[in-house]
Amino acid sequence: MDYREYPPFVVEDIVRIRRRIRDAGIPARRIDANLLVGTWNIQKLSGLHEAWTENPGSPKRNLRSLAIIAEVIKCFDVIALQEVMRDTSALRFLMERFLGPEWAVLLTDVTAGDKGNSERLAYLYDTRRVTLSGLSGEIVLAPHEGTGEAVEQFDRTPFIAGFRARNEHFTLLTAHIRYGDAPADRIDELRRIAHHTAKEIRDRTRAGQSAEEPNLLVLGDFNIDKRQGNPLFDAFVEEGLWVPTPLQHVRTTTGQVAKHYDQIAWFQGDDFQLRPSGRAGTIDFAGAVYQELTSRQVSPRISDHLPLWVEFTTDRSDVAMAEVLGVDIDHPDPFGGVAD
Repeated sequence: MDYREYPPFVVEDIVRIRRRIRDAGIPARRIDANLLVGTWNIQKLSGLHEAWTENPGSPKRNLRSLAIIAEVIKCFDVIALQEVMRDTSALRFLMERFLGPEWAVLLTDVTAGDKGNSERLAYLYDTRRVTLSGLSGEIVLAPHEGTGEAVEQFDRTPFIAGFRARNEHFTLLTAHIRYGDAPADRIDELRRIAHHTAKEIRDRTRAGQSAEEPNLLVLGDFNIDKRQGNPLFDAFVEEGLWVPTPLQHVRTTTGQVAKHYDQIAWFQGDDFQLRPSGRAGTIDFAGAVYQELTSRQVSPRISDHLPLWVEFTTDRSDVAMAEVLGVDIDHPDPFGGVAD
């Protein structure tokens, strides 16, 4: 959609959100140099009011909302979205009119049953920068070994897909963990996804039993209230998943009470070949857009979560890597983590 078609009040929103994006320190997308991966719980992305003005009823997503959402998504090469609903009309309009033909979407069907909440999971990616490797599927847990008894499945089935950026192959696994009546209700699902990614993906890849899931990133809404010293976070990382340092303390929800629901994590080790640049964070759009509304009113128009992102370098030459990472070539770990 041509920016000249935007009403003045939307142009003002766009100017302010671009300032927030700049302040977030998100680097420019550079051909053959970097890869930007994001995740965003986009809060019930569903129907569309096809006008710039407000719909007095439902839905709350209108052209103004999608124009702002598109500004955020275009920062990334690939982004995982949670809470895309059964009705995908807003998503389809976003793709066709605001992102354009260079962007593609890969999404699940709706998880059946009340616990599924009519939600889908999706990946949006810029085909000029990222292509599919061929891997795509939903995570279904195997029966108990020995007994063959069925195990409890996830309320909303996690979604795994493989991608390629330049010569780098990587795998994204996104999930939306159950919220429940109390935080303790989330622990079982957190342990199940940590165990599955460690044993069924990482260990089998390391053992040479599969080459389809390299450089695994686990990302999405895990409903972890806080990170360090929290039993929910401990359950998430107990099998070795590691959250990069810049993301270990940032909040990922809007509102006065800081929550850390969303995560990007991976298993460190020689088999993880993506090189993090040391840059990661969120985009805090609160107060920058829809300034005439309260934060509670902004949530159904944009989201009640902030997008989370991380950058990797894709140029493996020594000089380029040192420039992108901003570190000594001989000590290229920008996060200071210790590999397994």
